[in-house]
Amino acid sequence: MTTQPVAEGLFTWPPTDSAPLRLIGSACTACGLVSFPAAPDCVRCASTESTERLLSDRGTLWTYTTQNFRPPSPPYDGPRAFEPYSVGYVELPELLVEARLTEPDPEKLRIGQHMRLTLVPYTVRDDGTEVVTFAFAPAEDPVSAEEPVPAEEPVPTAAPAKSEEDTP
Repeated sequence: MTTQPVAEGLFTWPPTDSAPLRLIGSACTACGLVSFPAAPDCVRCASTESTERLLSDRGTLWTYTTQNFRPPSPPYDGPRAFEPYSVGYVELPELLVEARLTEPDPEKLRIGQHMRLTLVPYTVRDDGTEVVTFAFAPAEDPVSAEEPVPAEEPVPTAAPAKSEEDTP
């Protein structure tokens, strides 16, 4: 059976020992904003110059919910035999990522829980091709997380508030 990603450019494919699974984002060369999925234009400063950036494969669960019924089609094109699943925001060192979670039981999830990037089956096409997508799974060992690609210094978005000590 052939396996392929749900979309090109979302994550490294195929993952190997020397090139492990990572989400592919972008960093604006003008202001440093990191985006996922990768984008050619910056939503902060409108620059049209960005560089590809591999994102961290570990993060923490910021919030989540469980989908307990089959969404309407279209746009849902998953399996007809629906099984509940969870979605959430995972906070990576670089940004928040909305993603499917591998654990559908809300009793086994908690905000602040360590998560790791993985691949899960999405669907099987008529020709037998298995399509996979990324998801985050609960991680047992946050210490083994890969170091994120170093980020440029953040660009301040507002002047710091003055304190009483700053006032003459």
